[in-house]
Amino acid sequence: MTTTSTTPIRERASSSFPVPALVVMACTGFIVIMTETLPAGLLPQLAAGLDVSEGGAGQLVSAYAIGTVLAAVPSIMLTRGARRKPLLLVGLLGFLVANSVTAVAPSFAVALVARFLAGAFSGLLWGMLAGYARRIVAPERAGRALAIAMTGTPVALAVGTPLGSWLGSAAGWRWSFAAMSLLSVIVMILAKFLVPDAPGQSAQTQAPLGRVLRTAGVATVLAVVFIWMLAHNLLYTYIAPFLHQMHLTLRPDVALLVFGVAALGGIWVTGVFIDRTLRRLTLASVALFTVAGVFLVAAQQSTVLALLGIVLWGLAFGGSATQLQTAMGEAAGENADAAYSMLTTVFNLAIFAGGAAGAVIVEGVGARVLPAAVIALALVSLVTVGFGRRAAFPTGR
Repeated sequence: MTTTSTTPIRERASSSFPVPALVVMACTGFIVIMTETLPAGLLPQLAAGLDVSEGGAGQLVSAYAIGTVLAAVPSIMLTRGARRKPLLLVGLLGFLVANSVTAVAPSFAVALVARFLAGAFSGLLWGMLAGYARRIVAPERAGRALAIAMTGTPVALAVGTPLGSWLGSAAGWRWSFAAMSLLSVIVMILAKFLVPDAPGQSAQTQAPLGRVLRTAGVATVLAVVFIWMLAHNLLYTYIAPFLHQMHLTLRPDVALLVFGVAALGGIWVTGVFIDRTLRRLTLASVALFTVAGVFLVAAQQSTVLALLGIVLWGLAFGGSATQLQTAMGEAAGENADAAYSMLTTVFNLAIFAGGAAGAVIVEGVGARVLPAAVIALALVSLVTVGFGRRAAFPTGR
């Protein structure tokens, strides 16, 4: 069944590159990331509207992350055999419902449940989206397809979240979530007509989760995901106190906009080279990430050095998701979706760890040392990628 269903898709992919379908997938990623980060820019409004403290309102972000961590692996393991297009539409419908409930939530408890639900559907979509994007194109173009499908993340961080915050400030926070519901409807319609279907994984090839984890290269990729994402989130989460303590005349929103635009450049570079030289590209990205940390260490009262460091940071990090997901997909083979669900879980655990460790550093020794921690973690990532030459980041790939 899998062979006969997949062949027509591969034949179409060899003659045409499905850019519209991949853009729809990028829009799906935009919705996922935008929904996740939107409360961060609306904490005062959410606190006032739901009659809680700003710290309490911040738990709306935590509820989403917990939903993702808890749901990613089981949702993918239960749906490995399902056809991909209906699953994509179900995931988008979940975001439509969750954001609509949040928009009309009469209490903080209802909003918290809706956010947990959104996080659960995030785990489902992130666990299947990468494999879906790679499955609808010819194998030799899978990396480029994934790069396009992942552009929604930096666009959401650079443009989407600031726009959502502006709308919430101008018209009220409920309208920001209502706008996300409307966007979900639009993307669902586009997905219905523009995205080709793809089969799920045949039952004969579905390995248990433990065996997938023991597959050569999978654990190494997961280690790089955690260390690299931890390094990134240490700085990204606490960029405001870092800029303040370094006495830089650079607003956090401007810094994150520069980062987001540079990240788009990183995705473009990744799309060009990933199908020919995954190992070298990943090594170069982690090395550039390390260099960015060096510039930020040296940026004391120098806005120029800080901006240069942020640009290098964005360029290095922009293609990281595509690089790591490509490495994971090639290492896990037929069981890529199960491996992607573990990647999603580890990614969100790194976000948790970055927030917790960053808080200890900022409140203990100060945000100025964050780039030094980033450099140390980046060097560990670089060594780990280097040692993964056989299965995770193979030489010659």
